[in-house]
Amino acid sequence: MPTTTALKSNGSATPGLHALPVDLETRLTKDDHRALRLWLRLLSCTVRIENLIRGRLRRDFATTLPRFDFMAQLERNPSGLRMNEISKRLMVSGGNVTGITDQLEKEGLVIRTLDPDDRRAVTVKLTETGLKKFRQIAQEHEEWIVQTFAGLTREEKLAMCGLLKKLKSQLGSAAAPQPSTSHARNK
Repeated sequence: MPTTTALKSNGSATPGLHALPVDLETRLTKDDHRALRLWLRLLSCTVRIENLIRGRLRRDFATTLPRFDFMAQLERNPSGLRMNEISKRLMVSGGNVTGITDQLEKEGLVIRTLDPDDRRAVTVKLTETGLKKFRQIAQEHEEWIVQTFAGLTREEKLAMCGLLKKLKSQLGSAAAPQPSTSHARNK
């Protein structure tokens, strides 16, 4: 499934003029359930925001979103994190974490040390240079996010946060949602 946004002509006489973004939502039909529409709308917005942030990180800081997320975890944990803990928090494989750690270590942004509690485990933490660089990137990142949501009022942002919190709580509950007996309820 593609994660980048393509452009598609909206049928205007001049190709490329008034191009409409094509995303996962474009595959919907009028008969699709509201829940499916909501899911694809959330996914489309997420992909667009991620692509915007990825592009800006690459352009302004010659870095990637995974490296930024990795450093963010370390910034929140000044004493460092074990490699397997970073992997869990980022929801990526240990190999991905090792690759990013190798790159950041070569650049002098992180250091690896043997974990004092378990000599088989390695703890990774930001260096002073890494912390300074991360904070510079994070400040810009926050401004990009603020700009991205600038079209929403404070009340709209609060309402969206509240609804998404409710959804997240439901998704995190031990009980799986019960299947619907009526498809009409979801429309």
